[in-house]
Amino acid sequence: MFRHEKQLLHPVAVERPNAHYAALLQEQLGGGNGELKAAMQYMSQSFRVKDPAIKDLFMDIAAEELSHMEMVAATINLLNGHDLDSQGVNGGEIETHVLWGLSPGLTNSSGYSWTADYVTVTGDLCADLLSNIASEQRAKVVYEYLYRQIDDKKVKETIDFLLNREEAHNAMFREAFNRVQDSGSNLDFGVTQDSRLYFDLSTPSPKNDFHGTDVEPPKFN
Repeated sequence: MFRHEKQLLHPVAVERPNAHYAALLQEQLGGGNGELKAAMQYMSQSFRVKDPAIKDLFMDIAAEELSHMEMVAATINLLNGHDLDSQGVNGGEIETHVLWGLSPGLTNSSGYSWTADYVTVTGDLCADLLSNIASEQRAKVVYEYLYRQIDDKKVKETIDFLLNREEAHNAMFREAFNRVQDSGSNLDFGVTQDSRLYFDLSTPSPKNDFHGTDVEPPKFN
């Protein structure tokens, strides 16, 4: 069961409309590393999770990602202003001004529709957690790129909040991975000598620190 609270997770505002930047921000609404993708991925993965604490973690973060999606959509709405202006969008997504009457849409910054193909679900907890860690890291990178391309202080405050929440989710998923990394696919493979070999295929090259050493399982401590 879900319940919608009318207040935003964090207040959003803009100093002035900016249709071009609104189109850029669409990437985090309907893009492959955006908030809708994250919400649907973590929720879909949770359906198979047997560990109650990790299942709750997936659902809690998924619900928060929907709140982030609401914040991004509200910011895009403010940036679009009140006047249709496709000329103000130099490239990429212009559907807002020719199809949707300034409504934020489920597309990326190039106008391509959101798709469930963005969502990764394997049923293996280790693999899904590693995928989620990477998803949070990629989302953080996109927000960093967006942060550098706007001088609107109020928009930057919103992005700064979202960046910090991505980092928080990343840390939570890493902690969960530490709890389960000796299970699932991490036990099914990597049990023969073949999994402990390093092939130096970049010769001539500087001395490789990995050459001749055993490869250890990943650690996120």
